Amino acid sequence: MEKRTFLKQLGLSSLTFPFLTFCTENETPETENDMESGAGDGTCMITSTETAGPFPTHSPSSLTRMDIRGDRTGIDLDIEITILNGNESCAPMEGVMVDIWHCDKDGNYSEYGGTGMQQENYTDQHFLRGRQVTDVNGKVAYTSIFPRWYQGRATHIHVQVFNASNQSLLVTQIAFPEGTDSAVNQVNASSEEGYTKGMSGYTSNARDNVFSDGVETEMSILSGSISEGYRLTHHIVVNG
Repeated sequence: MEKRTFLKQLGLSSLTFPFLTFCTENETPETENDMESGAGDGTCMITSTETAGPFPTHSPSSLTRMDIRGDRTGIDLDIEITILNGNESCAPMEGVMVDIWHCDKDGNYSEYGGTGMQQENYTDQHFLRGRQVTDVNGKVAYTSIFPRWYQGRATHIHVQVFNASNQSLLVTQIAFPEGTDSAVNQVNASSEEGYTKGMSGYTSNARDNVFSDGVETEMSILSGSISEGYRLTHHIVVNG
């Protein structure tokens, strides 16, 4: 993807860095996602709280990095998250820690094994987990792969936000748009890219045991393609 090429040219490492905002010529993710989150329209809705489990990160403090792929392969997914302060009219929050984690293209989580959808033991691995500190615009970015869905769950990403004193501000999850032409459908039908589960028996957001009460504040915006990779943007509003 053009963004990743640009990052490589700048020589950015996996350490925390002042985040750079990338926009294509016809893309305005901040404006679009303001509408999704309620930021910018006067409502400033606090993002819904969700469960952290069943596979939360054991030792997140050691995983400060942008590229969270590890040895996992799959369709590229660049993730940009903006943290907003619901107590200050959704002003961007600088200096807060954002942890994310999600499953791989086979539905497996690192740091766990032998339970749920796990096919192998990954207790000594840390793929698809990482944390970053928000910049002055409240943004963090991660390089990852598109997660698979598994039984009982729609496609999702876990997020936990901490303040500078390491106190948890919010545990939530990011939902993915669905539909015939959605990225979720296209990716899971892409067996040549290693996504072999397909869409038969898929659990929709409306039937998901976490999202079934609504995803108004948890829905992401996705752009891109299988060949070029995808870009996810999302705003999270917390009680700062």
